[in-house]
Amino acid sequence: MNSDEDWIRWGRQDPYYAVITQPRFRAAALTDEARQEFFDSGRWHAEHVLGVCRRLAGDAWAPRRVLDFGCGVGRVALALAAHAEGVVGLDVSPEMLAEAQRNALARGVFNAQWRQSDDELSAAEGLFDLVHSSITFQHIDIPRGRILFRHLLQRLAPGGAAALHITYAKAVHADTFGQPPAPRPPQAPLPGALARPPHPVLRAFRKDAPGVAASANLAVPAGDPGMQMNAYHLGEIAWLMQAAGVRRFETEFTDHGGEWGVFLYFTRG
Repeated sequence: MNSDEDWIRWGRQDPYYAVITQPRFRAAALTDEARQEFFDSGRWHAEHVLGVCRRLAGDAWAPRRVLDFGCGVGRVALALAAHAEGVVGLDVSPEMLAEAQRNALARGVFNAQWRQSDDELSAAEGLFDLVHSSITFQHIDIPRGRILFRHLLQRLAPGGAAALHITYAKAVHADTFGQPPAPRPPQAPLPGALARPPHPVLRAFRKDAPGVAASANLAVPAGDPGMQMNAYHLGEIAWLMQAAGVRRFETEFTDHGGEWGVFLYFTRG
């Protein structure tokens, strides 16, 4: 299921909330203080990422070119721009990119470029010393995400470092180690039983019901676009990394409202 149209709608109607789903970042509630908090979180994140990458790649490592995949309105890319010669931010939403450009101008950041993403990352030309993506892959369907992950690996320059975030489990499914339990096989109706419409509570949680997130079956406010929350198979991600020549990596666990994930840090030697 392609989520691009939903993400374009998010960029049009509620871009900050789409990045961090807290009520204070809703378009109708966004204050100057909340906006500052939003970008402060990106600055803290960028400084942490750079510290981890420097530990892996060596004290002399400094990114000249940075790629931020799923840049949104520039929360992290703008902070990374302070530490690099140039940053390329990729996103599928033109409205997100336009807002990122406005944020860059408001902050006097002129070494960032904002480009629309596609499945080949064709707008990200050349190689990058830092390849970064945070809370993005979870919103992309898994077969497509695998392709995009491989393309990001191909953009990493020799001696460069990567910091890529992947979700792998849902805390609510503790009995099945974070994976949705296997669906029960359909049962044949009893002889002579009359077909009945589904119970209204069950009907409200159908995947195609209005106001329900497509991949997670989570109720969302009416009028919001869908927001996929996909859990990747870490074995497949590790296979892609090793096939690309990655020999070791460091990881940090993440938890975004019960969506469990990992931040993968590694270098290309």
